[in-house]
Amino acid sequence: MVTSPPPSPARLLSPDMRLVLALLLAAFLLASRSGTAGAQPRLEAVRTDVTARASAHYTFGTLTLEASAGERRYRIHIARPRRAAPAAGYPAVFLLDGNAAVEALDDALLGELAAADPPVVVAIGYDTPLRFDVAARADDYTPPLPGGATQDDPLDPARRNGGAARFLDFIDHRIRPEVAARVPLDPARQGLWGHSYGGLFVLYTLLTRPGAFSDYAAASPSLWWRDGYLLTLEVGFAQRFAGHRARLLMLRGEAEGRERRPGAVPERLARRERAVAALPAGAAAALTARLNATPGLEAVYRELPGLEHGPALPASLAHTLRWMAGAR
Repeated sequence: MVTSPPPSPARLLSPDMRLVLALLLAAFLLASRSGTAGAQPRLEAVRTDVTARASAHYTFGTLTLEASAGERRYRIHIARPRRAAPAAGYPAVFLLDGNAAVEALDDALLGELAAADPPVVVAIGYDTPLRFDVAARADDYTPPLPGGATQDDPLDPARRNGGAARFLDFIDHRIRPEVAARVPLDPARQGLWGHSYGGLFVLYTLLTRPGAFSDYAAASPSLWWRDGYLLTLEVGFAQRFAGHRARLLMLRGEAEGRERRPGAVPERLARRERAVAALPAGAAAALTARLNATPGLEAVYRELPGLEHGPALPASLAHTLRWMAGAR
């Protein structure tokens, strides 16, 4: 005797219920892909990125390095122009949040760079399949406070802050030499890009070690961190910067601060909003103007039209790479 297979679960639902479930699923997927301020960064695994495909403009390599005492492992993607290196070496751009940064690249953008003055692109990420390691970046990208005591993150007490000086040493003494051993780099033309906490790290580097890079791109920097602590590092900056020349590109999404924040943890959101409210309005633009008055430093502030905090990451990255390469 032939028996019919049991009905699928979907067939047990009425058409109206199936429609409701489909709409709920679509809303969930949309929310999981949106990167809004106050919500967690999009943490799912990196999608297939440009390094997994052949490019007519760049070749790709990967380097894995371990921090001292095995505390952390970094995955560094190195994108090298196919064009022969200049006599002084290639310019280079070092990107923080490298896993997410690589996902934001595409071959069309690399083609624009190749048609100008193409830099080596060094994406410094973490050895994880995820786009972000939120605990690691919270430590690596935030400045140490006076006294060097261990700090809790103001948005999440379970995360540690204050490792920026140590991480900058790691870039200088481990990552840069390893990359330079593989690709000829021009030491006079090297840039640093970061977004959010990464933008905070870029400004920390400029203000405390102004000779570390020739070009700094700070996107949506978290100036609200520790009630604007970074702004205190301006004291004495002109003296530290004397004898150096550099460029600063400050970027911010035009719609930042006006986002809806679905999925945000209420307590974390409230903490962040209190910190942002304590910061003077237009703090990023005002900081840029003050730094631009420093002899030898060319500082420019630009807003990315219509963009919120999350979408400002890929847009600011593309803008920075064009800026470094002299592309339109």
